[in-house]
Amino acid sequence: MTITIRPERAGDEPAIHALTDAAFRDMPFSDGDEADLIDKLRADGDLVLSLVATNRDEAIVGHIAFSPVTISDGTSDWYGLGPVSVIPTNQHTGIGGQLIDRGIADMVARNAKGIVLLGNPKYYSRFGFIVEPRLTYAGGPAEYFQTLLLDGELPHGAVNFAPAFG
Repeated sequence: MTITIRPERAGDEPAIHALTDAAFRDMPFSDGDEADLIDKLRADGDLVLSLVATNRDEAIVGHIAFSPVTISDGTSDWYGLGPVSVIPTNQHTGIGGQLIDRGIADMVARNAKGIVLLGNPKYYSRFGFIVEPRLTYAGGPAEYFQTLLLDGELPHGAVNFAPAFG
């Protein structure tokens, strides 16, 4: 499937919400609040990077969000990746991977120092994410909390996602 990836723009919000809700509806690990989470990140000004994938009809078929994180050692310019959403009929077609690749590239261009996420290591390791015990997150299983160092030294400490993550 040929897609175009572009930044979110005004008017995309309802489509992103519906897409994210549909993408996570039947996922066993989902709390069902991912669509609301993106809305909260946006309302709080914490949706630092929001990209959509569109098909040739310009319908939104995928979305990825990045938001700031804090690290207890005071390191700045680190971000959380997620959620990543692909409409169910287009899952397993590479759209999510394209969104992740583009998102990482855009974060590098913004001089981000690193990215963290909570997700399946078998999937995210292909993008360079690793489990790094020097960074911890109390909100999920340690084996699913992963790090991608983009620039500089790896920080040490506890990570907290943006307040919208609760």
